[in-house]
Amino acid sequence: MVRTEITSVSSKGQVVIPDKIRKQMGLTSGSKLIVVTDGTNLLLKPIEEPKLDSFKKLIEESRKFAKKEKLTKSDVQKAIKEVRRENRT
Repeated sequence: MVRTEITSVSSKGQVVIPDKIRKQMGLTSGSKLIVVTDGTNLLLKPIEEPKLDSFKKLIEESRKFAKKEKLTKSDVQKAIKEVRRENRT
């Protein structure tokens, strides 16, 4: 269901999301949104926190991979440093 409401931008750049839309989207105080624009349109999209079970599964799979590939902690630390160094430039 597409819902259209009108709001305005404050002098501080703040936008109030109308109550009906907040309720429909399950947004509460402190909800995080990503803001995307193509220069003409503006999109606010809620950021959902990953489920703890998904994170645990990712860690478990990463450990299995590391064991299979015989990676050590120092291998992982070295790779992290390398990626951080690349991202700085």
